[in-house]
Amino acid sequence: MMRPVPLIVLAQLLGTSLWFSANGVGDALMHDWGLSPVDIGTLTAAVQLGFIAGTLLFAVSGLADRFAASRVFLVSAITGAGANLALAWLAQDLATASIYRFLTGFALAGIYPVGMKLIVSWAPERRGEALAWLVGMLTLGTATPHLLQGLSLGLSWPLVITFASLLAISGGAMIAWLDDGPYLARSPTMQWGGVFRAFRQPGFRAAALGYFGHMWELYAFWVLVPLFVAGLYPQASITTISLIAFAVIGVGALGCIAAGRLSRHLGSARVAVGALAISGALCLFYPWLASLSVGLALAALLIWGVAVVADSAQFSALASRHAPPDGVASALAIMNSIGFGLSALAIPLTTSLWQDLGAQVSWLLLPGAVLGVMAMRPLLGARSPATTRSS
Repeated sequence: MMRPVPLIVLAQLLGTSLWFSANGVGDALMHDWGLSPVDIGTLTAAVQLGFIAGTLLFAVSGLADRFAASRVFLVSAITGAGANLALAWLAQDLATASIYRFLTGFALAGIYPVGMKLIVSWAPERRGEALAWLVGMLTLGTATPHLLQGLSLGLSWPLVITFASLLAISGGAMIAWLDDGPYLARSPTMQWGGVFRAFRQPGFRAAALGYFGHMWELYAFWVLVPLFVAGLYPQASITTISLIAFAVIGVGALGCIAAGRLSRHLGSARVAVGALAISGALCLFYPWLASLSVGLALAALLIWGVAVVADSAQFSALASRHAPPDGVASALAIMNSIGFGLSALAIPLTTSLWQDLGAQVSWLLLPGAVLGVMAMRPLLGARSPATTRSS
């Protein structure tokens, strides 16, 4: 039998392939439907809004803790795959496509945070490292559309979307076969509003606030990466810009894995704060570096790409440890919902000011890092390195 953690990580990668599947065929959609880049952004926003709505419902209802996480994952994967197939074969314009993308995002709420609960249910003693692999796979999924754009594969877009849907169903089947782990309790009843119990715990509150600061920066940075790269290389082709953007975003997967390894020795709190401090410093100094040297600025972007997501899994590991044992999925879901809501505000704010501010738009991301580091102070001395293997 395949070990549970690698299987869950693989299933999560397959399930979250639904997330950015439309972005990967953006050029074909623009050609076939006469869409603009702004319209492709609308489809992305629809997924994010669906995810926010889904995680909010999962959190407030307690549904993900009332029923077996493996079954919730399976149903969500099938539902998301169905909505994705509808995009490929039924949608004919932006309005209907946006509805199907919203439904896909809604279904992803039963895949991403529930996948984190499954990891904790199988490997609570090394949750920081295991969750790091999970977030690393999501990071690669985020970077993949840029790779597809850069490679100019020219695939038939309905078939690409269909393939992503089949991958998601396969991931759901793998989780259903694995079942839930033995280390987390299931709530005996639906607990409407019970998720707010988690915020009464100081440890969960600190981790959640740190995560919110991280999320203010993360997705806005990922959206800004092609603009940063284009600013450094104004004569470069779209293919070149896309490949560099893939490298800057995709290298974050290595940052997640390295942070997971470090968490076993330093503890999740120290690793999260360290990564957030590095990315915050780059928010502050990037405009100056970009004015000095293109090579220096590109190196800074790659380091930023590593640091900006390296803390994500560690915040989730801390939150899962301090949440009520029978409400872990709901606690992670509400944290995701609020965090993605903040990213939905940061993205339009920074992109709308890009023309006016250029590289200095990075300063708008700095408050998230600063406030996140401040919020995490109560957890920094909570555990010694000798005991962090259970983080």
